[in-house]
Amino acid sequence: GGPRPLPGQEVSVKVLGALEDGGLVERDPRLIFVPGHGDVVQALELGVPTMQPGEVSFFLAAFPYAYGRPGSREPDVPPEASLLFEVTLLEVRDGPDPQPLPPAVRLRLGSQRRERGNFHFARGDFAAALRSYRLSLRALDGPAAAPPGPEEEEELREQRVKCLNNCAAAELKLGRAEEALAACEAALRICPDNGRALLRRGQVGLASPRTAPLPPARPSSHPPLLSPQLLAEQGRDAEAALVLKRALELDPASKVIHTELSRLAKRQSPPPST
Repeated sequence: GGPRPLPGQEVSVKVLGALEDGGLVERDPRLIFVPGHGDVVQALELGVPTMQPGEVSFFLAAFPYAYGRPGSREPDVPPEASLLFEVTLLEVRDGPDPQPLPPAVRLRLGSQRRERGNFHFARGDFAAALRSYRLSLRALDGPAAAPPGPEEEEELREQRVKCLNNCAAAELKLGRAEEALAACEAALRICPDNGRALLRRGQVGLASPRTAPLPPARPSSHPPLLSPQLLAEQGRDAEAALVLKRALELDPASKVIHTELSRLAKRQSPPPST
């Protein structure tokens, strides 16, 4: 009984997921999510909003609505597997955005959404990953019901930086260098010596074509942080290399940074004489 979930509301469900041969692969006595946020498989995203509290439903999901063509390692789902879900809708309540939330709840939501973004990223769905990372940032930056303690404040900062770095990685995969650079800048304003953000700035430049036009200048209260590509386009290759060398100082063993520096060095080298 009761109304069905409305857009933006949060639901709690009990879920059992089984393969067509009956093998149980998923069991969650209380899964909490907001339909439409990409936190669960599409079968649940689409099916649960049709239910009423207390209702038990069965959804037979073809693989595009379950774990897709590659399947999943956790839970252990084979490639192109259809799943049968038994779902009980336990509760419907107003969603957490943009309510003032305690720091612990903001951290939980932020971590949950970032991990879901990582799931999408690993499957190659970079647009879905970016959506989850942005939802994670919304939770971390949302209104606070109480001021965080020192440890919570530090964890909020760390999670923001992780999310922004992940946003930059997803934007790079989607071929949007300008957006990736903006995410790197935001991460470095929080943590100027973050090695991953410095590396991403280097990757932004190396992923962009040399003939790409310079982006329009944007007013900012912070000094501009240019990627190696933008510096190179202005004839400042030496400064471009400094970005990656700074990242290497923070993580000398990183093979990725060494590779990116080699790529930049090859681009700077004159063509062989014939």
